[in-house]
Amino acid sequence: MEFAESLVELNGCKVRLRRAGKGQALLFLHGASGMPAILPCLHKLAERFDVVAPEHPGYGQSGEPDWLENIHDMAYFYLDFLEKLDLKDVLLVGNSMGGWIALEVAVRSTARIKSMVVISPAGVKTPGVLPADTFLMSPEEQVRALVHDQKIAEARLAEPVTPEALDIGLKNRHTTARLAWEPRFHDPHLPKWLHRIKVPVTIVWGEQDRILPVGMAKEVHRLIPGSKLEIIPSCGHLPHAEKPDQFVAIVCR
Repeated sequence: MEFAESLVELNGCKVRLRRAGKGQALLFLHGASGMPAILPCLHKLAERFDVVAPEHPGYGQSGEPDWLENIHDMAYFYLDFLEKLDLKDVLLVGNSMGGWIALEVAVRSTARIKSMVVISPAGVKTPGVLPADTFLMSPEEQVRALVHDQKIAEARLAEPVTPEALDIGLKNRHTTARLAWEPRFHDPHLPKWLHRIKVPVTIVWGEQDRILPVGMAKEVHRLIPGSKLEIIPSCGHLPHAEKPDQFVAIVCR
């Protein structure tokens, strides 16, 4: 399934957008590392859904708007994005920071959202559970911590790094710092409003997640009434990338 690429201009920011498939709209929100390539799971999902995969403002080849100061700005941007593309009855999917953004969107409005899948979402601080501080990790440490299967990490580390990829990596880290430096990767106000999410929510977590430990999953599950929790064994922080078949099966239920 080929993904068509375009630029969408919204609120003074040009956003790189990739889209493929047809059927119910699925909006995929990537994590803090960005999304340089379309993942195999998205190709599989495009066989069933109209997959809409933007690069967030401030990430990848998207613009860096002056108005982007915090995670709330990103949430309001995506509410405008849903309206501009006239996406309705959306399946909203997000990983890590993208999952956090999805939750921030949904506590504000689910008017255009039919259901959600959040994959190891950031955004909620859990008593007694200490997340990794990715700002203090070297690039190699971060790659190794993202996945449970170190063969995947070795393959990624063996890939040549282009100057363009280095520049985009720095850009992504800079934007992530704008959104999640203080407090680290959570919004202290988010937990008290998660009860507002009235659409079905499935929470997916890798059992061996070393970035956001699986102990956080039960807290997110507790705070979202009626949510479902799926723990994937032998899997790290990126279930959609490390266990794509299991992930796609969960989304398509």
